[in-house]
Amino acid sequence: MSTARNLFVDAGRSFFIGNYFYGVCAVALSVEASLQQRFPLNHGLYYAGLFLCTVVFYTHAYRAHGAVDSVDIRVRWYARNHRLVGVTWILWSVSILWIAWTLLRTMPGALRSLSPGSAAVAALFPIAGLAYYGSGAVGLRRVGWLKPFVIAFVWAGVVTIYPVFFHQIERGEAYAFISIGLLLFLKNFMFFAMLAVLFDIKDHATDHRNALYTFIVQRGLRSTIFRLVLPLSALGLGTFVIYGTAHGFSVMRILLNTLPFALLFAVAYSLRRRRSIMYYLVVVDGLMLVKAICGSIAMRFF
Repeated sequence: MSTARNLFVDAGRSFFIGNYFYGVCAVALSVEASLQQRFPLNHGLYYAGLFLCTVVFYTHAYRAHGAVDSVDIRVRWYARNHRLVGVTWILWSVSILWIAWTLLRTMPGALRSLSPGSAAVAALFPIAGLAYYGSGAVGLRRVGWLKPFVIAFVWAGVVTIYPVFFHQIERGEAYAFISIGLLLFLKNFMFFAMLAVLFDIKDHATDHRNALYTFIVQRGLRSTIFRLVLPLSALGLGTFVIYGTAHGFSVMRILLNTLPFALLFAVAYSLRRRRSIMYYLVVVDGLMLVKAICGSIAMRFF
């Protein structure tokens, strides 16, 4: 029984530390965005490619083996499981092949329908992702206050814009910028940015030593939570409630979409105490999956 329990715990830890949970969240959030914008879901290969690209993107930071005795549990995990990092290069190759296959399959229709403006918008998000890591010590992640907003921008674009973008160009249709899409992008951007700010709390001491001036380093814990995260989250929540009320959303749909924000308030408040890395990976990042599930149920059934 103890052995089985240990295997289960190790598998769960690997699922979160190995960034596979991020891939699940990206797929779930993309499904939510398609439903909210009233577009059909994409081909299964689209979601498989999205999952792989997300895992590769986050694992890229741990491509070096690191030290087995590191204070960072993720660095230790990758040092002990460095062969899995090698697997990411296989995943990367599969992702590249998927992107190439998608482009070749949709090229005739895409060339007819893809405007320069749409192509430029679509290119912004991978460019921002590459700029986040940069080269060596040069990258947007080194700009502490900007880091959470770059991550939020990439996430919001990939899970909000891309599902509709790929669906339309695959059918030879021009990508249309609609007001609901812009609103969802801004709502998602705000939500992801606040999660990224909260995630920086766990690295406060390390970032301070490395002179990486994140919000938590510059403002302190209480100020970051009570003067930044909670007010901006309340602003995003209020904007959605006003929009939903004005457009005749049902009470249940509004409540389901506000639940992730309410949980965000509770989780932010809970971070006044020191928490483990698994708390951040499971609970803080888990709010993305909660958001996707709540939004999908609200659109599908209410």
